[in-house]
Amino acid sequence: MSVFQKLVLASGSPRRIELLQQAGAEPDRVFPADVDETPARAEHPRSLAKRLSKTKAEKALAALSEEEGFEGAFILAADTVVAVGRRILPKTELLDEASNCLRLLSGRTHRVYTGICLVTPSGKLRQRLVETKVRFKRLSREELESYLASGEWRGKAGGYAIQGLAGTFVVKLVGSYSNVVGLPLYETVSLLSGEGYKVHFGWLSAARTA
Repeated sequence: MSVFQKLVLASGSPRRIELLQQAGAEPDRVFPADVDETPARAEHPRSLAKRLSKTKAEKALAALSEEEGFEGAFILAADTVVAVGRRILPKTELLDEASNCLRLLSGRTHRVYTGICLVTPSGKLRQRLVETKVRFKRLSREELESYLASGEWRGKAGGYAIQGLAGTFVVKLVGSYSNVVGLPLYETVSLLSGEGYKVHFGWLSAARTA
């Protein structure tokens, strides 16, 4: 694969790495682009997801533009935002934060937005925004306390991980499941393929070694 087919993931999220691998797109470099994720005043969740994914992509591009072997790489960035109405929920690090989020989500429908941003080898930026609606069951006190005790909520937008124990809370999901995990696969693969990245090359390689 040529230098122009190298892929950089501007995220250190194990979930996004696993999802890319699931799609047959193994990143050649993982570059966690840490940025200030504080929402601007009155910023809509959709706008926040798009802005942060673009900021992460641009930060990775600036850092890697002069690094040998990556000057013509595809750079993929993403950011996931969980919201109830216009209220943006945090990526929970404290027990009280997680408790507050789960109590708010209990018995309600919320939305998960993921902004994805791709920098092409020619330096163009391509963006997509994906929205999924998720409805939680009404959580009992035992369920809430047990989930908080599991620690699975730590570092997760909205205080939960749908691919883990919290999957049992979901009554209904409308849209992309992988979007809620952190990277909408259909839109990501479509974006990469549309810009010339040979995603299916990895599928053929896997078939030959199977």
